[in-house]
Amino acid sequence: MHIAQINVGRLLYPLDDPRVADFVDNLDRINALAEASPGFVWRLKDETGNATQISAFDDPTILLNMSVWTSLETLYEFVYRSLHRRFVQRRKEWFDLFGATYMALWWIGEGTIPELIDGRRRLAHLERYGPTAYAFTFRKPFAPTAEAVPLGDVGDGRAGPAHYRLSG
Repeated sequence: MHIAQINVGRLLYPLDDPRVADFVDNLDRINALAEASPGFVWRLKDETGNATQISAFDDPTILLNMSVWTSLETLYEFVYRSLHRRFVQRRKEWFDLFGATYMALWWIGEGTIPELIDGRRRLAHLERYGPTAYAFTFRKPFAPTAEAVPLGDVGDGRAGPAHYRLSG
């Protein structure tokens, strides 16, 4: 089993605003670091090499990131023990306090690439039910299992709070 993750954030300013320039200017650097990190498998990106133009929500200021790693430990190492940590620590400079769950983890079969709807459903499930084997956090992880099922129907994630008004 591999670990998949989605995280979302609502930008405080447009991508071309100088107040988010340090974030934008380092996207390629951090993405390259992720791809070169032990345990990295895949990340969501478009033809520009990042995901800033991929929209999964009605609110265009919400950016998302999805990736797959070989283990929870390798993902954790990248997020909190690499240069990436500095940008996590600065999140409040560029992103609004979301007011809802902004990150979800889940186990997937090796060789599986998650779709946006998978991430949306995991976020909505985690928001509604808290950490379970279906969707969890670093603080409350679950062991790998191919049998994790949702506790209830969250459909395509639209059942979540207003923060999850989703497009597509």
